[in-house]
Amino acid sequence: MTSTAAPAPTPVTVRGTAIGTGRPKVIVPLTGGTVEDLLAQASAVAAAAPDVVEWRVDHLEGGRATPSSAAAAATALRGTLGDLPLLVTTRTAREGGLADVADDAYVAVYRAVLATGAADLLDVEVMREPATVRTLVDLAHAAGVAVVASNHDFDATPGREEIVRRLLHMAEAGADLLKIAVMPRDPGDVLTLLAATWDAAQRTDRPLITMSMAGTGVASRVAGGVFGSAATFGTVGPASAPGQVELGALRAALDVVHGD
Repeated sequence: MTSTAAPAPTPVTVRGTAIGTGRPKVIVPLTGGTVEDLLAQASAVAAAAPDVVEWRVDHLEGGRATPSSAAAAATALRGTLGDLPLLVTTRTAREGGLADVADDAYVAVYRAVLATGAADLLDVEVMREPATVRTLVDLAHAAGVAVVASNHDFDATPGREEIVRRLLHMAEAGADLLKIAVMPRDPGDVLTLLAATWDAAQRTDRPLITMSMAGTGVASRVAGGVFGSAATFGTVGPASAPGQVELGALRAALDVVHGD
């Protein structure tokens, strides 16, 4: 692949935060299992003022949230977060999450949350049935919500070309941001992820969010922006994936890599 004539990124702007331009944006997850715990976490995260907040819906009620309970939690959460951008994510069991749900239930929860107006970004697992992915992309866009297509491999790191293929497939599916997270077995796998990020950035104008997980992959969370990743995940309290860095330390590292 060549790095010449790369397409100019098309930033995705939510509540005044532009993802895909400038230094990587920091996303902090919320993993409360009850509404009370969720709102307590949200209050602490809001005080820390990350760029984006991710709500992991699959942690609510131990992965058994209903459309009505998810919608009620989303409404309450929006009030606590104020104007912070909110990424809503239901991570399913096959991609490392807690929700073991069929496509109809997956869509139903998202449909109910979108109806509240609380979401600014919606995570859609791109490996689900194409019709399900298309339905959710259309529902989100009709609601004025940007789509983060995602794929997670907690077992290994696919080859460089395969990572690029998956990211470009997300763009073809209509996503606004393209996310992949992989598990490294050695430092060479981290290099594979970063090289694939650079390759994909030369071939799409959609912002990328890429990371290599666990301790071995921390370098990708700090320096991924150099290779074309538009965002990274930090923590205020519990992490939602292995290798996430505490918000203050992450910001300090980003200052070193990307400047103030």
